[in-house]
Amino acid sequence: MKLIRSRADPAGEQVAKTSPRHTWKLLVVDDEPDMRALTRINLKGFQFADRGLEIIEAGSGAEARALLAQHTDVSIALIDVVMETDDAGLRLVEFIRKDLDNPMMRLIIRTGQAGLAPERYVIDHYDIDDYKDKTELTATHLYTAVRSAIKSYRDLRSIDLNRIGLQHVLMAAPDIYRISNRSLGQFFQGVLTQVVGLCNLSGNSFISTIDGVIATFDDSETTVQAASGTLDSQERFDHIRAECAQAVLNGKVPEMLRKDAYVVPLLVQRKPVGFIYIEPTHDLDESDRALVSMMAQQCSSALENLRLHVDLTKSYDHMIDMLARIAEFKDSATGSHINRIDQYTRLLALELGLAEEEAAHVGKASRLHDVGKIGIPDAILRKPGRLTAEEYAIIRTHTHIGKSILDNDAHLETACDIATHHHERWDGTGYPQGRPSQEFHVSTRIVSVIDVFDALISHRPYKQPWEPDVAAAEVEKGAGTQFDPTVVAAFLKLYRQGSFDTIIRAAQQVNSGALAADDNSST
Repeated sequence: MKLIRSRADPAGEQVAKTSPRHTWKLLVVDDEPDMRALTRINLKGFQFADRGLEIIEAGSGAEARALLAQHTDVSIALIDVVMETDDAGLRLVEFIRKDLDNPMMRLIIRTGQAGLAPERYVIDHYDIDDYKDKTELTATHLYTAVRSAIKSYRDLRSIDLNRIGLQHVLMAAPDIYRISNRSLGQFFQGVLTQVVGLCNLSGNSFISTIDGVIATFDDSETTVQAASGTLDSQERFDHIRAECAQAVLNGKVPEMLRKDAYVVPLLVQRKPVGFIYIEPTHDLDESDRALVSMMAQQCSSALENLRLHVDLTKSYDHMIDMLARIAEFKDSATGSHINRIDQYTRLLALELGLAEEEAAHVGKASRLHDVGKIGIPDAILRKPGRLTAEEYAIIRTHTHIGKSILDNDAHLETACDIATHHHERWDGTGYPQGRPSQEFHVSTRIVSVIDVFDALISHRPYKQPWEPDVAAAEVEKGAGTQFDPTVVAAFLKLYRQGSFDTIIRAAQQVNSGALAADDNSST
């Protein structure tokens, strides 16, 4: 997966300001002010890899320790040995390597009293990178030593950042590939967060992104799915989207994007399905680009998997809705009841601590709680008067019918459990099996409560609707015998705080229509 780099910077100085470039930090530790001043003069104008040098001075080992607490990103330190004590510099080396646990900083011992710290002994016993006698360090030799040390520091940091980046990709993979009911928008925002994270691996990183965009293609449309950072204007945002789409779809190098911007194609089965656009503060090196490309490849694969999952989820939802519509067609009096059960159930499941995704799943499954009534004769379902014992026995078979319809499908396991057992009671005197309802999943116990409440407040051919307060009191009376007391307590809390008011009003509107129809038929 190849990154496409912009070649131009059309807006010149008018583009939004980026973060200032990092400088290389050099810590000079020496108790001789003249030596520190000479070092500063000899390194004036120092540049390496398009970055300048910031010199930090300390006159003792103790002062250096305090400065290191303020500057955690020092690249190189020139350390005198003899300062406040004969071995103050060596103690500082141990502090940096052991106490600060900093193996990256390049340490150069620079001494004017080699007899107090022999070169071979110091090199063998202390983790330093170079040893110089002050008489050796002419302006040229100082420049060479500092440049070599900084180059070594940069290469070590690049290797370490590459390692961190690989860990980042591996750690991100489970989240990217985790299949869930989250929206595609959440997925893309998570992907962009991971890509931006790769560009901000640490405070010392050589790359840092200021803006990022993920977009996908749908027919001829380009849809922005996620964005980060601050884009100057909607016009610029639209311009970026158009340029990136052309780059990915036509293989055209974008000419009109900000300098050093990158477009990363998202490919599914080798076909472009979108892109990731990032604006680092300066050009990415090869390892940086490899990390971003690796993440983009992971995201492309995850996107394909997620789209397949979304298609399957839509098919599942369609199947649920189809079965629910069949039940509604069979018994129009309970059609809107099915929709309300879904809404009640989701709210109550959340109140009982179920995760949002699980609550949505349980709500969807609850729509099929009475799907078994498909097999009940219309004459019994729509009978206006009280049912006989024989008719009631037939009505009770809807739980068996529901089980036979929904059984043997793992995706419908929750719906099957609800359809089969939502008439079981807390005290074990319900049907079809006469088992205590605590043996079943909480979703089934939720529907047991909700089903009764909504049925009580709804118009039926054989009864008038109850007032909601009266129906709620009836539910409360059944706690501990008919219903799970915990579910009833959560139900009453939501009822009393008005969480169900919108659903109840919908039921009352249906009741009004049904009562008006009854009046018309009687006249």
